[in-house]
Amino acid sequence: MKTFIAVIIVMFIAVGVPRVAAQDLTIVNARILDGRGGVIERGSVVVRGGKIESVGTGAAPAGGQRIDAQGRTVMPGFIDAHRHIAQGDPAEWLAKRAPAQMQEFLDAGFTTVLCAICPDQAIELRQRVESGAVQGPRLLIGQIIPLARSGPPAGRGDPARFDTSRPPLRPTAPAGAIPQADTIKAVESVASRKYDYIKTIITTTPGGPEVDTLKLIVAEGKKRNLPTITHAVSVIDTLAAVDARPDVLVHTPHIGQLDEAQTKRIASAGIPMTSTLQVFVPHFGRDNTPLFRDAEPFPWNTLSSAGQGPVNARLLWEAGISYGYGTDTTWPPKESLADELRALSLVFSARDISRIMGQGAARSTLRQDIGTLEPGKVADIVLIDGNPLTNLNDLLNVMVTIKGGRIVADARKRSGRGTR
Repeated sequence: MKTFIAVIIVMFIAVGVPRVAAQDLTIVNARILDGRGGVIERGSVVVRGGKIESVGTGAAPAGGQRIDAQGRTVMPGFIDAHRHIAQGDPAEWLAKRAPAQMQEFLDAGFTTVLCAICPDQAIELRQRVESGAVQGPRLLIGQIIPLARSGPPAGRGDPARFDTSRPPLRPTAPAGAIPQADTIKAVESVASRKYDYIKTIITTTPGGPEVDTLKLIVAEGKKRNLPTITHAVSVIDTLAAVDARPDVLVHTPHIGQLDEAQTKRIASAGIPMTSTLQVFVPHFGRDNTPLFRDAEPFPWNTLSSAGQGPVNARLLWEAGISYGYGTDTTWPPKESLADELRALSLVFSARDISRIMGQGAARSTLRQDIGTLEPGKVADIVLIDGNPLTNLNDLLNVMVTIKGGRIVADARKRSGRGTR
């Protein structure tokens, strides 16, 4: 019967029939990490109509497909709350590379991806995923609006190599202001093109317009039900961003050391923060070369951020901030996961990280219906071969990915390691 159902699903996808129905299924004999820091050592998850019906230790009801986890780990579907997906020519990316890339996310366990700066082609891809024409994670799309008139670029290549938030490149004169009418038109444009978020980048200048422009964008966005994500990478700029009250802070402050008052001020604002610690951790290529995010040699003069970011993250965490998983990279999702885990594990326990990847990442996307395993939530679930609480890298061993109650990736078929 399972083989017949799988064949029907594949046929539906192949002919492009939209919105393949969710499956009713039950996962039993699972170690459940609920995404809020809770653990059930032997439990079951019941899914009905694409939603989680129950999570617990009681007897699982009959009906629908049954997956025996055989003691393996079940977690909420992974969420990357800050990612770049479109590379090169956007039209070529959409036509040739995007479908395989979307499946790669599912294979790695990612059921939701927030693309912070994306071309209009990403909106089309989101529509194709939602219709079932392309199989992929839930896509949440942002578009950038500037806070001031920018000066000449500080250097060529990835802007993180030549970050103007970092001395000695930090501006010493006020940036030029953008007329309010132009900013409002920019917000209207982002809303009309059906983006999910506004993305802003704040590097304050002495007497500059950045905070006032950000306040305007936040206010105009709220009128259009369009939340604002703000990139702030230094302590100075994070504090300035907090004054403008954006909906999400993206990037842990990694330039400057937070003191107690600053930590309390940022955390007490109640604004979720997205991690992205791996940007300043070397990514090792196939030939063992340490690489930066742009696939060029790693700039060792930025390495201080690899230590300062995690320390500030821990301080903010202990002060009560909502902290969520995000990568800010274009590396394949499984490789990005390995890199971010390496950085997070400097200051967070495995159980902390399960919460950062679950509830924290969902809050960093402003979605309340995903990120945890509890009744009423969307049934985004991963089955992991191993126990991430004792070996964090077991998170790389995703066997089954379930999105909205439907199996969308299944390594059991490739490996021959079945579950009943």
